[in-house]
Amino acid sequence: MDMYREIILDHARTPHHPGVLNPADFDHEEHNPLCGDRLHLTLKVDENRVITDVAWDGEGCAISQATASMLGDEIVGKSLDEITQITKDDIFEMVGIPLTINRVKCALLSLKTLIIATQSVADWQKIEDKDE
Repeated sequence: MDMYREIILDHARTPHHPGVLNPADFDHEEHNPLCGDRLHLTLKVDENRVITDVAWDGEGCAISQATASMLGDEIVGKSLDEITQITKDDIFEMVGIPLTINRVKCALLSLKTLIIATQSVADWQKIEDKDE
């Protein structure tokens, strides 16, 4: 458990893929109004619909920032079709520690931003509603 906490803190302090890509093929921002977390995602995709680069910008708690960093590592090199298979449980597994109900939305902000950017709000709502 302590190892996971260290990984989260490391990603939050020194996030992978910081910044904003310009130009970007996908550019979307989401926020969590309950806690103030904000995440701006930009992606570059090649002609085969494979993610070649990702950058995040935002503010928020360690959990929201760390999961953005970890998810960025996870999706580079994957196709837009492959990322549709990423689930809430995949994010919870990346985090590796139990989350309080208040922290679940923090952890899922990066996935929410990614799904809405590359698919639709309706696709995110299907994921969000699943198993709740």
